Amino acid sequence: MRKSVLALGIAVAIWPTAAAAQVVTGTPGSPTATTTLDGRYLPNPPAPFGGRINLNADQSTPYWPPRVMPPKGAPNILLIMTDDVGFAAPSTFGGVIPTPALDRIANAGLRYTNFHSTSLCSPTRAALITGRNHHAVGFGVITEQSTGFPGYNSIIGPENATIGRILLDNGYRTSWFGKDHNTPDWVASQAGPFNQWPTGMGFEYFYGFVGGDTSQWQPNLFRNTTAIYPYVDNPTWNLTTAMADDAIHWLNQLNDIDPSMPFFLHYVPGGTHAPHHPTPEWIEKISDMHLFDDGWNKLRETIFANQKKLGVIPQDAQLTPWPDKLLRKWETLSDEEKKLYIRQANVYAAYLAYTDHEIGRVIQAVEDMGKLDDTLIIYISGDNGSSAEGSPNGTPSEVLQFNGVELPVEKQMKWYDAWGTDRTYPHMAVAWTWAFDTPFKWTKQIPAYFGGTRQGMAVSWPRHITDLGGVRTQFSHVIDIVPTLLEITGIPAPVMVDGVAQKPMDGVSLAYTFDKANADAPSRHHTQYFEMMGVRGLYHDGWMLSTVPQRAPWVLLGPAITDPANAYEWELYHVAEDWTQNHNVADKYPEKLRDMQQRLWAELQKYNALPLDASVATRLVAPRPNVTAGRTEFTYSGERVTGIPHGDAPSVLNTSYTITAEVDIPEGGAEGMIHTNGGRFGGYGFYLLKGKPVFLWNLLDLERPRWEGDEALGPGKHTIAFDFKYDGLGFGTLAFNDMSGIGKGGTGTLKVDGKVVAQHRMERSVPLILQWDETFDIGADTGTPVDDNDYKVPFALTAKLEKLTIALDQPKLTPEDIAKLEQAKKAAADAQ
Repeated sequence: MRKSVLALGIAVAIWPTAAAAQVVTGTPGSPTATTTLDGRYLPNPPAPFGGRINLNADQSTPYWPPRVMPPKGAPNILLIMTDDVGFAAPSTFGGVIPTPALDRIANAGLRYTNFHSTSLCSPTRAALITGRNHHAVGFGVITEQSTGFPGYNSIIGPENATIGRILLDNGYRTSWFGKDHNTPDWVASQAGPFNQWPTGMGFEYFYGFVGGDTSQWQPNLFRNTTAIYPYVDNPTWNLTTAMADDAIHWLNQLNDIDPSMPFFLHYVPGGTHAPHHPTPEWIEKISDMHLFDDGWNKLRETIFANQKKLGVIPQDAQLTPWPDKLLRKWETLSDEEKKLYIRQANVYAAYLAYTDHEIGRVIQAVEDMGKLDDTLIIYISGDNGSSAEGSPNGTPSEVLQFNGVELPVEKQMKWYDAWGTDRTYPHMAVAWTWAFDTPFKWTKQIPAYFGGTRQGMAVSWPRHITDLGGVRTQFSHVIDIVPTLLEITGIPAPVMVDGVAQKPMDGVSLAYTFDKANADAPSRHHTQYFEMMGVRGLYHDGWMLSTVPQRAPWVLLGPAITDPANAYEWELYHVAEDWTQNHNVADKYPEKLRDMQQRLWAELQKYNALPLDASVATRLVAPRPNVTAGRTEFTYSGERVTGIPHGDAPSVLNTSYTITAEVDIPEGGAEGMIHTNGGRFGGYGFYLLKGKPVFLWNLLDLERPRWEGDEALGPGKHTIAFDFKYDGLGFGTLAFNDMSGIGKGGTGTLKVDGKVVAQHRMERSVPLILQWDETFDIGADTGTPVDDNDYKVPFALTAKLEKLTIALDQPKLTPEDIAKLEQAKKAAADAQ
């Protein structure tokens, strides 16, 4: 056994020793026998039969293999992580937004104030569940930006078994609730394969959504690998509450079946990633508190003072300057701007408070079962810094921002009262984001500065952590969580899983920090690299090397930096003395700067972070090995099929195309959805409305160009076709770092049985991405309508669809086009 004597020798923390010998309890061969595992080779080799076999059962002795259990003393585990929450947002780390559940864990255990993420969603989550650096497991960026390099392909390979798989094979029951941003988008359909879904990565039960974010009102929700739609005809349903309900049910069911069965529950809600979707009651509750009436600059000062009072930053820490060249100060705003921005902040804060409240219900369920003392709870506040993806003005729809559309305040005001409801997909102004990262610089996406990577974390384990309310300042990172869990459970990191040799863990266990005697011990995590979309950093023993961002993280659409290896300025900070990276000492310590640069390049090479790629939105449309790759014609049988994600669906963006439906109309007429891709915040629909054929484009909830026949279709067979001739050069220009080919207009023609029934131009189109939590559907619509004035989901087709065909005619660049694009690319590179 491992023992650690705490202060004054009063309390002793004890947990199993990893790689201990196998321990069998009970009579070997009996149905009640249990065993621990050696754990180095998974699955464990089958135990030899210890009974006796003769010709007849009466002369034979049965022998049951023992049931696998974790080592004695291994705790239940509740691993919680919220989304896009900056260090300074929750009350636990000095913020003004009430987070009593996070407060509870911190007060019953420890606050970690020097804990880090990767600065982006998927990468942090991959590192969290594997204990390895994000590039080392293929997640250099989010899966929607993946490219065909080992560090960026978004594939967690068999050499990187997750903590779910390790604990499952060692006797834990495992589950995952909430956001799954680690399933490649080209395997997220009903066709699978499912080995990269939570259920294929060691989590026996999954209830949540697949992708970067989703509506909390109408999510793309799954139970295990089956899409479910509990929100239909249930307008008050919200995923934030529903997933807490499901998690509590899972816990209680497990406890009722076998109270001795240990659990590992991975709880990762969508809050507070956009869209910010709290319930109206929470918006009212937070608005009545008037937390943000004095604006973002005053908010930073308030938070900074709170942080020093709480002791979550050093007393000599300095507040970094406001970025005057990037963001406006509160006193320069008009009354209308202040009104909108306060509304945005209230809705965001309501979402965080609501999310924390529901997390609190799950924690309370553990206590109600009488298992709190023996449950290790790790509550990480955010998977990266606060998100700046809402533009300097905020946005009523995040889908606008990812297509390069920023709305001025006066145009956003029409959504003021609806902000946070399902009629919006909202995000807040960047200045609030910056304030929620106090006292640091920068935000999500920026790995070189702590505003992008510093996360508050609280840990409790009542039977073992006795330094209640203690603060831990050791440098640490998400890759440290898996090694911590393995140490406290006494389970070794496997050397082989399913016959595949395992990569070593990159993280360092934090279990030593649970001991009050080690409260001020030096960090055992000495070196950590950071890289995201070309921006880089390196921590090493109290020093931080940083590259200065050239692209603000809210600028998502535009030419990429083509030489990220050499394009950035370097800064150096002695963070052992300069907690907030406020004083650049690169000029003062040139030898240290060179040493840190050399260390960084070595780390980048070691962990598959090369080649560097500074592109952002354009990577969303990079070719991937999905089922549509290389195809230009798609034929569907007419069977109702819904829920196909964008990664496995043909895209009609920036191309000419023809969609043809062969239908059989019954007596009395028909209506319903023939085919759609998208929803309320962007997409298209091809449907029958009161018998009339309609093709409608929803241009990001700003315009809805429409083609509609004058007459209802009569009974019998008909062929309905929509043909679109695109004006631009298409996605091909992106290969030259040029955006000119996308988002152009074209001419649409709707035909019935070969006759033109509607024809007109569409002056612009969606340039990059449709609403990502909506899906490609045939015969019905899921999620939200493309036009609420026309129908409600599911709007099932009442005609018989006999065949649906989609034919793409991609633009082809001529030699003259290529010459012009190459010339423009060279000029842009010279300018950089």
